[in-house]
Amino acid sequence: MDAQIIARWQFGITTVYHFLFVPLTIALSMLVAVLQTIWYRTGNDNFLRLTKFFGKLFLINFAAGVVTGIVQEFQFGMNWSEYSRFVGDVFGAPLALEALLAFFLESTFIGLWIFGWDRLPKKLHLMAIYLAAIGTMLSAVFILAANSWMQNPVGATFRNGRAELTDFGALLTNPVFVATFPHQIAAAYMVAGGLVAGLSGWHLARLNKARTDAPAGTDLSYTGTHVKAEHVERDVTTWRWAAKFGAWVLLVSSVATMITGDLQAKAMTEAQPMKMAAAEALYQTTDEAGFSVFTIGSLNGEDELFSLRVPYLLSFMATGTVHGTVQGIDDLKAQYAEQGFLREDGTKTELQATYADILKTQDVKVTPNVPVTYWSFRLMIGLGALGALVGAWVLWALRGGRNPMPTRLWQWSMALLPFMPLFAISFGWIMTEMGRQPWIVAGVLPTLTAVSPSVSLGEAILTMVLFTLIYGVLAVVEFGLILKYNRAGLPEVAPVEVIEDEDAPLSFAY
Repeated sequence: MDAQIIARWQFGITTVYHFLFVPLTIALSMLVAVLQTIWYRTGNDNFLRLTKFFGKLFLINFAAGVVTGIVQEFQFGMNWSEYSRFVGDVFGAPLALEALLAFFLESTFIGLWIFGWDRLPKKLHLMAIYLAAIGTMLSAVFILAANSWMQNPVGATFRNGRAELTDFGALLTNPVFVATFPHQIAAAYMVAGGLVAGLSGWHLARLNKARTDAPAGTDLSYTGTHVKAEHVERDVTTWRWAAKFGAWVLLVSSVATMITGDLQAKAMTEAQPMKMAAAEALYQTTDEAGFSVFTIGSLNGEDELFSLRVPYLLSFMATGTVHGTVQGIDDLKAQYAEQGFLREDGTKTELQATYADILKTQDVKVTPNVPVTYWSFRLMIGLGALGALVGAWVLWALRGGRNPMPTRLWQWSMALLPFMPLFAISFGWIMTEMGRQPWIVAGVLPTLTAVSPSVSLGEAILTMVLFTLIYGVLAVVEFGLILKYNRAGLPEVAPVEVIEDEDAPLSFAY
C-alpha cells in the first residue's frame, strides 16, 4: 500500500459522499420552483405548504452539499499536485466559471429566496428560486464539462511540459459531455421525483390509516405529526397530489435517463473502448455481443460458470446496431502494447497524440478493475429500474381516487424510494471513474503519476480517517434534520404580505 492508493480512497470517499447531495440540489430546486409557481398562479395555499415543506428539505441538502464540496477542490492541490500542475490550464477554466458564475448565482438567489418571502414582490421572489435552480444547472454544466474532458481530452495539446488549452469551445462540444449532461440531469430528476413521491406516499398512507381508525371530526396524530380535524381532508388531498406529481416526475425522467444513457454508452465506447469491455467483462472481441444481466464465475469474469444474457444488447449499446463489433480486453491490451492508447475508431485526440512518446517510457497496466466496473454498471441499471417500478406502483395505488394503507411493504418502499435512484446514479459514477483507470486523463496521464510526491502514506491515512469521521458526523446531522422536518409534516402558513418598512429586520422564513 502506498500514498497513491490512500489518496484515491480519500478522494473516492469524499466525492461519492458529496455527490449524494448534488442531484437533489439540481432537481429539487426546480421542483420547488414549480410548486411555488402553481401557488403563485392559483393562490391555493396547499401548494405554498408543499413549497415550504420541500423547500426546507432542499435548503438542508444544499447546505450539506456546499460544506462537503469545498473539500474537493482543495484535494486537487494537496493530494494531486502533479495532476493540478499538468491539467491546470485546462481543468481550471471550467472550475473557475463554476465558482464565479454558477455558484455565486445559485447562492445569491437562494439567499434572496430565503429572506425575501415578505420583502420581495411575489413575482420577483418566484424569479429568485428559478435563478437559483438555473445556477445549480450551470454548475453541473461546468463540472461535467471538466470531467468529460478527463474522459475524452479534446481541445488541448501537450506543450511546455503540461496540457494547454487550445479550444475552450471543444470542452462544451465534447461528445462525451454532450451525452453525459442530459443523462445526469435526467437522473437527478429521478432522485428528486423519488424523494417527493416517497415522502408524500409515506405521509399519505399514515394519514389515511389514522383517518380510518379515528372517529370522524377528531384531531389526528401519527409519528410526530398532528393534524387538526378540519384539516384532515385538506392534507390528504395535498399529499395525494404531491405523491402523484413526484411519481410522474420519476417515471418521465426514467425514460429520459434510459434514452440518454444509451447515447452516453455509445460516446463512452468511442472514447474509451476498454471501459465498455470491462463493464461486460468481455475479454475477446465479439460480434453481436450479448449483455449479461447476472454472472457467476471467477471474480475477474474470465471464467464463467453461469450467466443470464440478453442477446445482442451489448453490441447495440456500444455501436447502435445488434451486429456491431465490441472490442475485448485482451485485444485492447495488445493494441495498446503496439500502438499506444487509441479510441474505438483507431484515432487519438491532439493531446493524446502529442503526449504519446512520453507514455512509451512508462509501464502502464491498462486494464481497470473489472469486478468493480462490471457490478457497478449493473447496480446502476438495476436500482434505477427498481425506482421506476416503485414510481409506477405509486400511480397504480392512487388510481381512481384510492389511497394506500401503511403496510410494511408500502412504508419501506416509500422510505427507500429516494435512495434507489440516488444510489443508482452514485454507482454510475463509480463505474465511470473506476472504468477509466488506470488513467486520470484518459490515454494521457496515468493516475499513479498524478499524486503529490510530498504526501506521505501516514499523512494520507490520517486525513482520510479525519475526513471520513467528519463526513460521518455531517451525515448523522443532515439525515437527522431531514427526518425531523419530515415527521413534522406540512407546515401551517400565513398569508404572504410584503413588508414596506425598509428598517424592518430580515426574517429567516424557515
